Parts: sequence; C-alpha cells; structure tokens
Amino acid sequence: MARGKSKSVTDVIYDDVVRIPKPPAGPDGGQSADAVSIGDVARMAGVAPITVSRALSKPHKVSAEKRNRIQQAVEATGYRVNPFASALRSGRSNVVMAFASNMFSEQYSLALHACGNILEKAGYLFLVGQTAYSYDRETAAIRSLQALKPAAVMFTGVIELEENRETLKNLGIPIMETWALPQDPIDMLVGFSNTEAGLLAATELAEKGHRKVAYIGRRGGRGALRLQGFKEGCQKFGLELVGVALGGNIVGPSDGAACLTQLLAECPDVEAIFCANDLLAFGCLAEARRQHIAVPERLAMIGFGDSEIAAEIPPGLTMIGIDTQSLGRMAGEMILDSLSDGKKIADRTHRLPLRVIRRGSL
Repeated sequence: MARGKSKSVTDVIYDDVVRIPKPPAGPDGGQSADAVSIGDVARMAGVAPITVSRALSKPHKVSAEKRNRIQQAVEATGYRVNPFASALRSGRSNVVMAFASNMFSEQYSLALHACGNILEKAGYLFLVGQTAYSYDRETAAIRSLQALKPAAVMFTGVIELEENRETLKNLGIPIMETWALPQDPIDMLVGFSNTEAGLLAATELAEKGHRKVAYIGRRGGRGALRLQGFKEGCQKFGLELVGVALGGNIVGPSDGAACLTQLLAECPDVEAIFCANDLLAFGCLAEARRQHIAVPERLAMIGFGDSEIAAEIPPGLTMIGIDTQSLGRMAGEMILDSLSDGKKIADRTHRLPLRVIRRGSL
C-alpha cells in the first residue's frame, strides 16, 4: 500500500490523560467486599487461611467452634467467596491476557495479532477480551485478574481509574498500556500522542485550504485528547470549528453515519471533517456516498488509523495513524523481556511516530 510522508514534531507532546480518583471508603472506613481476602478473614478468626478455606468448602472437616469464629469474621468483613479460586492453582500461569477497547477495530486487531505472535512463539497462551470503552467492564476485567493470575496483561489503551491502576500495580506482574502517551504509565507503555494527532489533522486541513471544519469522535478517553489537539490546531491555523459530534461507546461504522447526519443537520456549511476513529471514518464516508455528497469536492474527510480498508473505499480515506503492527510487536517483545528471569528493561516507555497517509478524501 502506498504511504505518504511522515510528519512529526520536535518536542514530545504528552497526553494529559484523565485520572479519575479512587472513591472514598464507606462510612465505616472499611474495605469493600471485593478487596477483602481470605487472609483477612483468617486473621480476624485467629486461624490459618487453609482452615478458612476448609470451613467454606468442606465445613464437616472443621470444628464447630472454629466454624463459628470464621462465620463471624466472614460477616464482619463482608468477605465473598471467589468462584474461580477453587479451580485455579496458586502461582502464575503461562497465560497473557489482553483487553481490546473494541473488537471490531482493525487497528486493535492488527496490534493484538502481532503481540500474540511474539508471545505464543515463546510458549505463552494469549487470550483476548473486550472492555468496549466501558469503565464498568474494565473494572470487572481487572478484578477478575486477581483470580485468574495471568503472567502479564496488555490493554489497547491506558487506565484512567485510579482504583484500577492501583489494583494492577498490586498484581506484581508486567502491565502493558498502549495507544496514548501519558507521563505516568502503570508499568510499561508503547504509545503515541493523541493530542498531537488532533493537531496534525488540523494542519492537514489548513494546508488544503479548508476553513470551516468539524470534528467527529468519542466523547471521552482518547477521543477527548484528539479533540483537544484539533481545537489547538484550529486556533493555530485560523480554522473555524463549526461543529462537534460526539459518540459514546463506538460499536461500528453505523455510529459514524449517525454522527455525520447529525453534523450536517446542525452545520450544513461545513467544508471538512476530522473523524478521530477508523470505524467512524468508514461510516462517515459510506453515509456521504449514500447521500450523494461528493468527497472531497463538497466535503473533505480525514480519519484516524492506518487502515488497509481505507485504501479500498473510493475515493480513499486520508488517515493519520501509526504502524499498529509495530506497536503490537514492540509490546510483545517488552512483555516477553519483562517475563524473562533476570532481564532488565532499560526503557519502559516507547513513543511511536504519527504519519499521514494521503489519499483522495482531502
């Protein structure tokens, strides 16, 4: 696939990633039921953890007096039995868990496939789940790791909730974050600046002579960072940001079609759009064709994500992106190095350069 020239900035533009504080403890100042361990129950009851385990799974093997103390400790702490615990051996496994923000995204799939290839060749089992841009699903996934005991974990994103960051740190295993460039990753990071991506999109539109521009993207997370950079670019180059259409959990191209319809209804004089997500960009281009809107003559578009699909949709989508397969390979190699006994990783953060792949949509 033909690629355009890369663009970069001299100074590193870090992403000002949102950090959501850990909620305060309850009225009694105690731990949540999910945070209470079998060791906490054992200490309160004055018995060994194995005795607590036996009392909960095989009560006939524990004396009535000890069962009573253990039951009182369970009620006092709010301890809940982990349904996975009895099925798992102690210690770490050869499983590396990965969580994709969206299973439909070509970008995440390419990165995870490349990462998996590295780890599987070394004898690790690479399992992938989905958080779907949801804090609730992310939290549930991270809590499950305490029972699943993987060797390492990878995310196609960075963790914003401080409580989840703390939980991951306490696992004591390699944690790989990607797809952003904060200054305070949990452990390891292979990423790029989303703020810079937005600035680069505005630069491209300005160079093509567009003046009335709009933005389509996710409401939070990396979408908010790209919008921030795009706004800075519009101000820098004198572009008029005439409209912003934001979505929540992006599922597929239909979300992009809906955003474009909304945007054209609210600001019909828009000349060019930055679609800050590959699925949204595909949906916008398909909807423009359905409405017989000439691209780029009537409406120019620039998307985000270096995609093979973008080259196949006439007239071709100009995209800002990174080499996602390189991201995946680098993440896999760093995880593997971190799992190797005695091997030290000198640089735990790697920044990938953004590039513009120019096609006919501008």
